[in-house]
Amino acid sequence: MKYAIYCRVSTSEQHTDNQRIRLEEYAKRQGFLFETYVETQSSRKTRPIKANVLNKLRLREYDGVIIWKLDRWARSLQELTLEIEELYKKGISFISLSDNIDLTTATGRLQFQILGAFAEFERNLIRERTLEGLARAKKQGKRLGRPKGKKDSKVRKKSGYLLRYAK
Repeated sequence: MKYAIYCRVSTSEQHTDNQRIRLEEYAKRQGFLFETYVETQSSRKTRPIKANVLNKLRLREYDGVIIWKLDRWARSLQELTLEIEELYKKGISFISLSDNIDLTTATGRLQFQILGAFAEFERNLIRERTLEGLARAKKQGKRLGRPKGKKDSKVRKKSGYLLRYAK
């Protein structure tokens, strides 16, 4: 059987090494052929590596996909549920190693749905804390956003207005 291994981190400062090593060890123990896909610095709406893996799964280039945790695959419960349901209906295996998910059983499917809800809850908590921290920093007079760089001295058009940045 041939599997896709999908690893994802959210920023370039993070590393997929821990995920990748454990997932590849698992695939080797199971005797699977596999290819590993790594996604870093994915945005909320674009994850081109994942889209590529999902497309290859739909084309049946792989018998299944192995991930580390459910929240590494999807950012919302709706996205997770729709994609896993699609793969399940096509007979494509989906393994979440650290969540110990086996979608071939009723118990595994229930566990998947519960864990998906908790993963979304955790992301929402992180978002709330981030927004609270940004609001506090702004209230304290701290400048938010990226620091100005040398290219910021150029005249740039934004929403119909010309902006000039001081050097």
